[in-house]
Amino acid sequence: MVMPLPVSFDDVREAVGRLAGVVRRTPVLTSRTLNALTGAEVFVKCENFQRVGAFKFRGAYNAVSRLAPERLARGVAAYSSGNHAQATALAARELGATAVILMPADAPASKVAATAGYGAEVVTYDRYTEDRTALGRALAEDRGLTLIPPYDHPHVIAGQGTAALELLSETGELDTLVVPVGGGGLMAGSAIAAKALHPAIRVIGVEPEEGDDTKRSLESGRRVTIPVPRTIADGQALATPGEITFAVNQRLADAVALVGDEEIVVAMRFAFERLKIVLEPSGATALAALMAGRVPGAPRRVGLIASGGNIDTRRFTELIGAHTGQR
Repeated sequence: MVMPLPVSFDDVREAVGRLAGVVRRTPVLTSRTLNALTGAEVFVKCENFQRVGAFKFRGAYNAVSRLAPERLARGVAAYSSGNHAQATALAARELGATAVILMPADAPASKVAATAGYGAEVVTYDRYTEDRTALGRALAEDRGLTLIPPYDHPHVIAGQGTAALELLSETGELDTLVVPVGGGGLMAGSAIAAKALHPAIRVIGVEPEEGDDTKRSLESGRRVTIPVPRTIADGQALATPGEITFAVNQRLADAVALVGDEEIVVAMRFAFERLKIVLEPSGATALAALMAGRVPGAPRRVGLIASGGNIDTRRFTELIGAHTGQR
């Protein structure tokens, strides 16, 4: 007997209604140059145009908005390298709640400033020596807050799945969907939505080469922990996939591709010069995998999620400027 998944397509569809009028329906871009380069018809879902500059607002708002009034009144907590931090802070503000956010001490300054700008209290930790999950749980317990995890939560996963649902409602059937993977919430939600609509679609996750915990976990059949990776893709610098997300992705994901930091920068540069959009490193990994020929199965009609664009001018020009010879 096959056990039901912890998140269903009905959960994703319910999230669509809850998010209506709150999240942005982000654009889907196409490019003849990108099609010629990859040999496929490519559709880019631009979640860099989402509120807070990333897909994370979908899941955070879906989760926070479901809290009972008395829990909402006590406030929420979260831990995040940046985008979920901003998303939870904004969701809390929109719903009249306070937020305390645990962020790594080396998180991009622009993400820390944005999180504080949405009204949250920011508490820092060392991502390389401290366990953020344990710290986050202790922080929430000590202050009587409700913890909103960045990915390992059914309502967060369902909210993230609405991005893929929007994409497929616009493009029609695709043979492949390519999605960045950090903790696995976006891939899990995307796979639930995509496989429900088009069972034959292949869902491919993308991780940085130094942060291949999900790929190793899927190949071994169990959650694998690696050292916290050092990669420019800070939103994907995780050591272990989530428990709930892994259960979904183990069932529904078809493969995970890996990309190097230089390939990520090439994709960021291409997106800026040809698509006229700014992507942060984590937001560019799906595009990087497709451009570098790392997506298995020779896709012909492919969608990819550009998951975020939160990067400041200094860091963006630093990365792009170091690879001016790349095309």
